[in-house]
Formats: sequence, structure tokens, C-alpha cells
Amino acid sequence: MKQGKQPYPHPHGIKVDYNENPFIVIWEVTRACQLKCVHCRANAQLTPDARELTHEEGLKLIDEIYEMNNPMLVFTGGDCMLREDLFELAQYAVNKGMRVSMTPSATENVTKEKMEQAKEVGLARWGFSLDAPTSEIHDQFRGTPGSFDLTIEKIKYLNELKMPVQVNTVISRYNYEHLEEMAKLVAELKAVMWYIFLLVPTGRGQLYDCISPVEHEKVFLWLYELSKTAPFDIKTTAAQAYRRVVLQQKMWEKKIEKGIIHYEDSITTDMASRNDGLKRAPKGVNDGNGFAFVSHIGDVFPSGLLPIKAGNVRETPLAAIYREAKVFKELRQPEYYKGKCGVCEYRNICGGSRSRSYAITGDYLESEPFCIYIPESLRSREQSILQ
Repeated sequence: MKQGKQPYPHPHGIKVDYNENPFIVIWEVTRACQLKCVHCRANAQLTPDARELTHEEGLKLIDEIYEMNNPMLVFTGGDCMLREDLFELAQYAVNKGMRVSMTPSATENVTKEKMEQAKEVGLARWGFSLDAPTSEIHDQFRGTPGSFDLTIEKIKYLNELKMPVQVNTVISRYNYEHLEEMAKLVAELKAVMWYIFLLVPTGRGQLYDCISPVEHEKVFLWLYELSKTAPFDIKTTAAQAYRRVVLQQKMWEKKIEKGIIHYEDSITTDMASRNDGLKRAPKGVNDGNGFAFVSHIGDVFPSGLLPIKAGNVRETPLAAIYREAKVFKELRQPEYYKGKCGVCEYRNICGGSRSRSYAITGDYLESEPFCIYIPESLRSREQSILQ
């Protein structure tokens, strides 16, 4: 690394002040995409939007992101491969010392030459979406025949290039019964990370496509057990309760080991940092809290799944939007959460999916609608009433 560059990405043990800087920034470089995914949060279109950030505006945005303590940068879409200057932008960021990843759609646009170019540029990781262990389910979910076979083909070539591969999977009612087979496939494909998304009913995604609250909990418990033996890391999005489940399971295992049967007196953010077992951010990332999303036209949102515009980088620097916009500031204050999320002992490390709360209730501060956990304070109150 050249002298004077900010090291990526927040060295282990260094605390990140999410009030000041995000841990990760997602830039939707284009909304153009040839797939027709049933869950697409972007309502992607076939051709690029004429209002997309220009090359010069893109370079300026990268500079602004870098100045925010050099967070992780991910190029997404639509299909980011349809952005003509994609690799120039990536090279510019890598040359600054940034860690850059991309999540293109698996189409014929992803040629061997482009994958080789990505490695030459110095991309840290390449993410592909794979939503089922069979072409029948995956292609239906992605709305495009042949998508499954293309995805497998591209991943295998990335393996040949020794480019780290991340497999992204949206869990919905379409693939819930096939997760065991998916985990085996992810391992066979030599992915370094399995990135799990729990469907949020926004964009094209519909509420009836989501799995039930009880099924959410079952997925988290299953993922925790899988994490003990899987040859890949596991990361989740719109599934903040996974952190709560991991801590609960670790504490339960410790109680069994020591013969302790009572609950811990308190749960702290520091415990999550030491004990989450997820090999991810030093503390829990949530919408607007360690996370920022920039759209293809420069609009800034707490995440791509929480469509509340906080500003536009063409008018206001990204740092000012992230630090000062009302929605961002509220999302970073768990004491503002309503309902059971507001009194939950896990609110600082989980906080529920703010995007799902907004999608279902219209209020991003409301309780996570798909969480079945009852906070200790509410259980204690109910017991005192019954006595």
C-alpha cells in the first residue's frame, strides 16, 4: 500500500463511529439490466438512464466515499456490467487504496475478458446471485431462462482465475425448502462467502413472496449451525436478528458448558463485536447505520431497500447527507425505535430490519414485523402481572 493511503477496511479491533462514517457504501452505477427478477428492489430497466452520474461525477463520488474513512465500496445495479466506464471507475478507486467489489448480473455481458480485466484492476471480490440449487427454481426467480447455467459457468471461470467469489442468495418462499442443497452448492463452487438476503417487500418484491416470521427464526438457527462447519463465511442483509440468534446460541452453549441456567444480566454491543462469529463488520450494520446507498442518479438512501431519499450527491456532499440527514440520524438512535424493538435488550446489536419495518408498516422506526423474539423486559412485565 502506498504511503499516505488510508488502510482498508477499518483494521480489526478499531472501533468505527457510524455517526460519522459508514462501514460500507453501495453505489448503483446503473439501473439497466437484462434480467427480470421477481424480487428486484430497483425495478430495473433494459436501457441506461440518461440521468446517470457521469464519469466525472462518479470520480468525485469515489473521492467523497474515500474521505469517509475509506469504507468498503460495492458497485451494483441493475447490472453494473452495463456501465461502460465501470472498470475505469474501479481502477480509480483501487488506486486510491480502496477495497472494491461488484455484483453484476450473470449474463452474456460477463465475458472471460471482463472477468480477467476485473482481476487485473484489483477487485477484491466478485459477487453473483444464485437463488436455488436447480435451474428450474433459479431461472423462475430471476425471470430469465438459462440464468442458472450461465451463473455456474461464470463462477467456475472465476475459480480458475482465483478471483474470490461471493454467492448472493435471496431467501423467499421459492427456495426456503432447498437451503440444504444450496449450502452444498455454495461449497462446491468454492465461494468465500455466502451472502444471505431475507426478502423485503419493496420494488417488485411482494409480501406473499416472503417466508413467515417463524421460518425466519428457523433460517437463523440453521445458519448458525451451518457456520460452525461451512468452508465459507456467512453474511446477512435485512436479517439483523441473526446477530441476536448467534449471541443467544453462544450464551446458551456457554451456560450448558458451565451448568448455568439463568439469563445473562445484560447484553452489550461490545459482546457482539467479540462474539458474533460472523467475520464481518466490527459492530452491527443496519440501514443508515454504517450503511449508505447511492442511486444511479445520485440520490442517497439509508439502503437500497429503504426508499427514503435523504439528499443527492450532485447537490450535497455524501458525508453531509450521511451525517446530517434526519432519516440517517434517527436510524442511528435505537432509543427512537418503537414497540418491542425499542425496549429489546438486543436493540444495539440487532435493531431489526428498518427496511422491512418501513415496507410493511410505513414507519422505519417501528418494530421488525417478522421477529418472533419477546424482549426480556416485556416477559418480565407479563410475569409480574400474572403473579
